[in-house]
Amino acid sequence: MVFLDTHAVVWLFQKDLKRFGSLSLDLLEKESLYISPAVLLELEYLYEIDRIRLDSRSITDFLSERIGLEIDPVSFLPISERACALKWTRDPFDRIITAQAQFHNAILLSKDKTIAENYSKTCW
Repeated sequence: MVFLDTHAVVWLFQKDLKRFGSLSLDLLEKESLYISPAVLLELEYLYEIDRIRLDSRSITDFLSERIGLEIDPVSFLPISERACALKWTRDPFDRIITAQAQFHNAILLSKDKTIAENYSKTCW
């Protein structure tokens, strides 16, 4: 089980595989891929401010069909409780996305250096 950060989802959708490291590419090939519902919301924000061209559901539905990407169905309460303890960032998306991976003791595929410094199961 591997969770993807928002930028990883965007780059996968864009088929921009050169942005991924060899470890990331290996994990993408071999593991079940998940996102936090917070990624869905962050993608929608990026769409609303014209940073990406398609809405969140178009992107996640496409990746679901093509690579089996799933949105984690775990209740928001245990995730938000974990996110409250992550004091190393003020970014709510990073806190929730990391908390979701942490809840499952899963790898988080992220190029974000702050996340990597604070969550030991971050890979790129």
